Amino acid sequence: MIDEFAKDTLHARLRRDREALLWKLDGVPAYDVRRPLTATGTNLLGLVKHVATVEARYFGEVFGRPTPEPLSRWQEYDGSDLWAAEGETRDQIIGFYRRTWEHADATIDGLALDAPGHVPWWPEPYADTNLFAVMVHVLGETVRHTGHADILREGLDGRTGLRAEHGKPIDEEARAAYRAKIERAAAGSAPSTPAVDSGNGPGF
Repeated sequence: MIDEFAKDTLHARLRRDREALLWKLDGVPAYDVRRPLTATGTNLLGLVKHVATVEARYFGEVFGRPTPEPLSRWQEYDGSDLWAAEGETRDQIIGFYRRTWEHADATIDGLALDAPGHVPWWPEPYADTNLFAVMVHVLGETVRHTGHADILREGLDGRTGLRAEHGKPIDEEARAAYRAKIERAAAGSAPSTPAVDSGNGPGF
């Protein structure tokens, strides 16, 4: 009973956060959805591509159920799942993510939580694992990167929220006042810098 409850809870949360991640792309212009928005190159479409690849690997080859989608071997990982190549479209990457959901969901539905799996890119003794540990890991990855996407989207056009139905009109004045309040608190907590004595006496 507890295993069934745990699986259903983790799976429902994963489904929710998948949709939240995709929503962060809605309405974003083609260039903005692809361009690097941090010093390390993080970008919205790349986050979706990366999380799709994570699900494909963890709910595929880890349990001997490789996804039909072409993936490079894990030994050859080069970071190319973190950004969209010129020939890749938004629709292609979103389609890949949605097809990966179907394959991952079939794995989750078809296996017990204690079903054994093997993650060759994890160090020993953790490489031999089970469905429960993999579900927790993939959910953590999805939540983490959805948070990244949330911040990137806020930086682009100010939109925030978990899902479209939670969105509210942006009150720029209220946001500015709230930000100013936080800034004042931060500035007020900073230690004052003592004057440096130059050693030349007063007036110098």
